[in-house]
Amino acid sequence: MNEEQIIRSRIKDLAERAYKQNAYTFSNFMTPAMLGIVDELRQELSYVGYSIFGGNENCERQIVCFGNEEMFGYPPTFPISIIKVEPLIEKFSDALNHRDFLGTIMNLGIERDVVGDILVKDNKRAYIFCLDSISDYILESLTKIKHTTVMCSLISSQEELSELAPTLKDISLIVSAPRFDAIVAGVAKLSRNEAASLFKAKKVTLNGRLCEKNSTILKENDIFSIRGFGKYKYLSSGGETRKGRMYIYLQQYI
Repeated sequence: MNEEQIIRSRIKDLAERAYKQNAYTFSNFMTPAMLGIVDELRQELSYVGYSIFGGNENCERQIVCFGNEEMFGYPPTFPISIIKVEPLIEKFSDALNHRDFLGTIMNLGIERDVVGDILVKDNKRAYIFCLDSISDYILESLTKIKHTTVMCSLISSQEELSELAPTLKDISLIVSAPRFDAIVAGVAKLSRNEAASLFKAKKVTLNGRLCEKNSTILKENDIFSIRGFGKYKYLSSGGETRKGRMYIYLQQYI
């Protein structure tokens, strides 16, 4: 079987197990492309139902839970821990990016699918979404990133969770048409042909799902990501220049 067939088989197995055992089953963290396969199987999974969550509403990598409260009589609890990683002594910290945090975690021998999103703040600290089953290992083993000694702690309080709210920056573009590829070209500073190639290379997601249709017309509050270029929220379009080009208003996740 190819990779997609394996994913489809795994999804169906988890759904069937939830139905037969009368208990929730959970996938590991899935990429937007994998979640797209779940969407394609929606009708086949209707007998058991499912929900999706990644730790907060802005996560792209998410876990699929098979089953629902109507079937089992109680709501599901997703097996997700959030770990805060920060410098032990901030003034001696390196500037740290997503690749630094992810690379160090992978070097601990951890599989990618047990770790969800990694939210980096201020180039100093990060919040790591992971399966409960791997959280203790990360807490004990993640002690240094590059040359920076770090400390890890579990996030639990509402005050700490509020730190996960995204920082958004207002931006505007002038595009030739309100199509998705024109907007991608504008934010990435590419030609329309180069932007179209990003869709073909499966580097563009829309509302957490892989999007290959570059002619899509975005709706208010649609959220999209371009691998290597960032994450954005579409707000609106309005007004035209003298040459008939259109103003587009967005927010960029910082």
